Amino acid sequence: MTSALPPVLRALIDICGPAFARLAGPADTVAGRVARFVAGPATATAVADTLRLAATRGLAVRARGAGTKLDWGTPPPGVDVLLDTGRLAGVWHHDPAAGTAEVGAGTPVRAVQARLALRGQRLAVDPPSAGATIGGMLAVNESGPLRHRYGTAADQVRHLSYVDRAGELGTAGARPGGTAVDGVIVSANLRLEPLPAARRWVFVAVSTPLQVHNLVEETLAQRVDPSAIEVDLPRSVPRTTEQPPGSLAVLLEGAPTSVADRAARLAVAIGDHATISEIAPRWWGRYPFGHDDVALRIAVPIADLHAAVYALRDAAGAVVPIRGSAGLGTVHAVLPGGTPPERVEAILDAVRGVLLARGGRAVVISAPPPTARVIDVADYHDLF
Repeated sequence: MTSALPPVLRALIDICGPAFARLAGPADTVAGRVARFVAGPATATAVADTLRLAATRGLAVRARGAGTKLDWGTPPPGVDVLLDTGRLAGVWHHDPAAGTAEVGAGTPVRAVQARLALRGQRLAVDPPSAGATIGGMLAVNESGPLRHRYGTAADQVRHLSYVDRAGELGTAGARPGGTAVDGVIVSANLRLEPLPAARRWVFVAVSTPLQVHNLVEETLAQRVDPSAIEVDLPRSVPRTTEQPPGSLAVLLEGAPTSVADRAARLAVAIGDHATISEIAPRWWGRYPFGHDDVALRIAVPIADLHAAVYALRDAAGAVVPIRGSAGLGTVHAVLPGGTPPERVEAILDAVRGVLLARGGRAVVISAPPPTARVIDVADYHDLF
């Protein structure tokens, strides 16, 4: 009987409907702590009513899309209401001629790309989080390899519709970062790009950060207009061949003839063993860390990226896996989840000492909850 339900839950049911508000279960956690309630509003008005209810009753709210980044950032002391954006989904308006689309925050990025591809268009975004939604991507301005050519996810935004913490509807102007919105994103009006007719990856095996540095310089000198330049330097493992463990990959896009010519020219320039493929390397556009790892983000001018990686290795006393945008100087690194908090802090301090004079930055973006609660983790709204 509804009369036996907690008053807050009854109010959430009134707002969202009986099938879309409930008590939280074991899977409804943030940083290892179970929320109290889950609400799934279907409209901006329902989102506003939910946040207004929370503000009136002093309840902490966290929005959840696919949940791929829900545990990133500084762990909150607790969450009362998980606001599920799954019903705020769909391409609400697509104007192919204007090159824009209004997309609900709960829409998976992959679903948007599939629909746009039918009209020969795409969003110039490729967030590495599997299943990332539009709202989740914009909430932390999450960007993948295409950032090299097109900029961040925020750079694709014409305007955002959102509800602030007090339950008031609002809009943010051209190219706002979702990180600037203190509330829940409802939808985004996004600019579109033509779907490229051809794509080629040129990649070459690498073994050291200095080698990566030299290859990035050579790639940029060739003026082949890359859409992305990515590196993968995994932890060294015993091997039976002389093949270096890492890889540098360059994505070229455009008209078929142009792409083929640029790829051939770049392959000659960066080494006899360079490979050209229509298929991305398996590691492309994926984070090097898992849920149980300590994930670091390093951003530094590309000329100093190799120095930052060497500094990280020296501080950690071992080869640390690195993956990310070598052409921008922004990469992610991973430390074992069992690394003691004080050791993580010491490694960070050492790397930051090297980066300070180089205009760089190193932060922890996620860690197992016990570690995240006692170390310096980047704020949820300052991850990217």
